[in-house]
Amino acid sequence: MNNPIIRTEKLTKVYDSGYRTVALQQVDLQIPKGSLSCIMGPSGHGKSTLLHLIGGLDRPSSGKVFLDDVELTAVTADRLTEIRARKLGFVFQFFNLLPVLTALENVQVAMMLAGISKREQEERAAELLKLVGLEDKLRARPNQLSGGQRQRVAIARALANDPEILLMDEPSGNLDSRSEAELLEQIGKVNAQGKTVVIVTHSEKVAEMAQQIIYIRDGQLVLGKEIKEQLTMGERV
Repeated sequence: MNNPIIRTEKLTKVYDSGYRTVALQQVDLQIPKGSLSCIMGPSGHGKSTLLHLIGGLDRPSSGKVFLDDVELTAVTADRLTEIRARKLGFVFQFFNLLPVLTALENVQVAMMLAGISKREQEERAAELLKLVGLEDKLRARPNQLSGGQRQRVAIARALANDPEILLMDEPSGNLDSRSEAELLEQIGKVNAQGKTVVIVTHSEKVAEMAQQIIYIRDGQLVLGKEIKEQLTMGERV
């Protein structure tokens, strides 16, 4: 592992819409460059909030997020948008593919604002779909693909602008075991290329791939000898 590419200092997020909810509190975290890290814990305890904060999709109530040496929590909204587009790729549980577009076109969409010619977009999109094993599905629309195939299109789209970091929120949450196995293979390939991958997951299969597992409970990092047992009990409550 190398130096941390993502770092947080006392990261806190509080929601107050008549009822105060502390979603994340005082989180100090380091994610090594080139690593595959999983964020785990009971539902509703701050996993996705943490992912959204380190990805610049939301602003913390207090604390800091650093990407390399840039403090994301201190830059302007325009600068943050630029950093996200250049350095970060996002994959979500529900795919978010455009149903009227083909797999190739869905991947191209991510490159349209980057000033890339249409021919280059098509070539790059085809290469990425080949990377995730879908070279024979370029013209297929989402409703013609399985759940696992749609999630692989989403990964190809997230990689379109060659980001350093891939952030994934429950990417296997809607997949059967076979599709999950296919997805894990693709995630492994992406990580082997040197990409830093951070995954929010409940899946032990996904966690088995990780070099680092980050456990969250009640919005805090959980430390201790029997973390998994504690969290499993928390899931059952």
